[in-house]
Amino acid sequence: MTNIVLIAAVARNGIIGNKGDLPFQLSSDLKRFKALTMGHPVIMGRTTYESIGRPLPGRPNLVLTGDPNYRADGCEIYHDLDVALERGKMLASGLGKDAVFVLGGAQVYTQAIGDADRLEITHVAMDADGDVSFPVIDPSVWTQAERIEQQAGPKDDADMVFATYQRVEIAA
Repeated sequence: MTNIVLIAAVARNGIIGNKGDLPFQLSSDLKRFKALTMGHPVIMGRTTYESIGRPLPGRPNLVLTGDPNYRADGCEIYHDLDVALERGKMLASGLGKDAVFVLGGAQVYTQAIGDADRLEITHVAMDADGDVSFPVIDPSVWTQAERIEQQAGPKDDADMVFATYQRVEIAA
């Protein structure tokens, strides 16, 4: 089975973005992000893709947009999240991977969280200025399966916690 995994760095106040960019600098989180996503298909919205500025190397890049004429070299373009998720699962299976990673932004997270099997969240120990938030992680739906505290390194704006959430199994 291929898991759908949302991955994000989230400030204490829920902020994940500010004017098309990250609201904090977290080198430690970027290293974790790369380690987790490398070799896996990644799905992101057009705004997220454009904030990165290029396809992420070593990963099939799937970009969601409402623009039927949008093109991005090195990426597959989709106009429907469900179609992109199915393609991501197919790519993951072909690569021998067990996950497709959803990278944001807020609209994509909001649409995808209902289909997600796991959340990989970096809880950033600061409030951030921004205009984009992560959906609320509902404790009746998600349970924290792993928690790793990370002190801020020299290239980090704050301490952080790397948390893995699993969807709560509902008894039949």
